[in-house]
Amino acid sequence: MTEPACAVPGTLAFANLSLHPATLATLSQLGWQQMTAVQSATLPAALAGHDLLVQSPTGSGKTAAFALTLLERLNPRRFAVQALVLCPTRELADQVASEIRRLARGLDNVKVLTLCGGVAVRGQVTSLAHGAHIVVGTPGRVHDLLAREALKLDALTLWVLDEADRMLDMGFLPDIQALAHWIPAPRQTLLWSATYPDGVAQLAQQFMHAPQHICITAPAAHPVIEQHHYAIDPAQRAAAVVQLLQHFRPARTLAFCNTRQACNALVEALRQQGLSALALHGDLPQRERDQVLALFAGDCLSVLVATDVAARGIDIEALEAVINVELSPDPLVHTHRIGRTARAGKSGLALNLVSPRERETWARAHPAQAQAVQWEALPEGVATDHPPLQPARVMLQILAGRKDKLRPADVLGALTAGAVCQRDQIGKITVTEFTTMVAVQRDAALLALQQLQDGTVKGRRVKARLL
Repeated sequence: MTEPACAVPGTLAFANLSLHPATLATLSQLGWQQMTAVQSATLPAALAGHDLLVQSPTGSGKTAAFALTLLERLNPRRFAVQALVLCPTRELADQVASEIRRLARGLDNVKVLTLCGGVAVRGQVTSLAHGAHIVVGTPGRVHDLLAREALKLDALTLWVLDEADRMLDMGFLPDIQALAHWIPAPRQTLLWSATYPDGVAQLAQQFMHAPQHICITAPAAHPVIEQHHYAIDPAQRAAAVVQLLQHFRPARTLAFCNTRQACNALVEALRQQGLSALALHGDLPQRERDQVLALFAGDCLSVLVATDVAARGIDIEALEAVINVELSPDPLVHTHRIGRTARAGKSGLALNLVSPRERETWARAHPAQAQAVQWEALPEGVATDHPPLQPARVMLQILAGRKDKLRPADVLGALTAGAVCQRDQIGKITVTEFTTMVAVQRDAALLALQQLQDGTVKGRRVKARLL
């Protein structure tokens, strides 16, 4: 199976598609008129029932493409799992599930269930017993629940493999192969991948029927990522990161390290300088990982220091900068890292710190780029008239979530009741199974907290605290 040739297609209007009227109304409410390139290239074929193997860059709108497909094929009156989406990480699964729920809000009672590791199996078994239409999960936990016979796929008609290349990198191939035997045929399979390694071709050969190959490249007008390469002393990495943050002053920065130990050490150094920073890596308990991601997505954290595996699935539209504190020797990983910035039509910074030993290794891994790189000294001098870098918002946590039938609109209504808080003072609202996190402008945080503690949300009293 050969790699498909990539193209930059034109875009179509969503009104050109034969979507459910309620879905078209939801898209209109969201302000979505024109499809992205990947949506224009894939939605007509996907809605026609074809298997698709799609190679597209991150941030291209792929989640909405397969979400609209599965919602269109869904029968809400049949209370059984009809679509399964596999993701490499829980963080990505949560984001995908949230996007599906957002697009399904005009349809009748579509239930989306997230099944991932890191949480107790018992609660997921109970949720499955109550029924679901769509399951979004990680391969290991989904296979586990199938083996326990808690998850039934007899009614499944659509299977999505999201970020298939990363699932292979993380060793999920045996789980995918094992759970494939539980999926009935005929079915429609949609496979999405940022890259096209041999393993992805093998997956397609094993599990897909005459798939259409679609490869999307970023359009020529894609915002430019401004890259800088700094030759540094390896003992000065943390100091160099502080210097770059103070010079460029990005509101939110994702800093990549290659090990958990390096992440923790950098966070400690940044916090000693008064910067708001947290680490994200495999040693963190799932609850803490969820909180860290919610803080970063809600603009309540200046610097997130992460390993590659932990950062997979983070999708922040307004991410001003990426810092490669330690370079990855893999060119594809490097491309994926810096692709986190310059999304949603915005520009971005990619700042690379390279020691003398790494410089030689990096040049061998990136021969095409190495010849064009201009090595720079770290910027000298920092403006003293700027206030210290500080997140724009703070996070409130409500001890109630999806299990309590709570929705973002309920929380927003409670906070803005009586004009106590203004709509533009409330940021991202993240509803998880048992808790809800609300990003609030710093100067309105105490007022918002008092409103939650003294009032009601959806007619009931709730407990709330400042994270």
